[in-house]
Amino acid sequence: MKLNQAVSLRLQELLAERGMTQYQLFTKSGVPKSTIHNLIQCSYDSVKLRIIHELCQGFGISISEFFQSPLFEEINLDP
Repeated sequence: MKLNQAVSLRLQELLAERGMTQYQLFTKSGVPKSTIHNLIQCSYDSVKLRIIHELCQGFGISISEFFQSPLFEEINLDP
């Protein structure tokens, strides 16, 4: 799996776990709705760490918590 796909899946997991919509994440994080949508749709090949940091603030988690998922284990990611 590509890194952008792992980020997309992780965002979807966190939204579902918290019962949040993309709009609610936008209001809490300040990341534009279009950016959140594009991340989930894997429209970007890469993601800036600053964006992930802002999303994490919206979720109320740290960046390390965001990446603490089997999705980001090397064995699951394409080189």
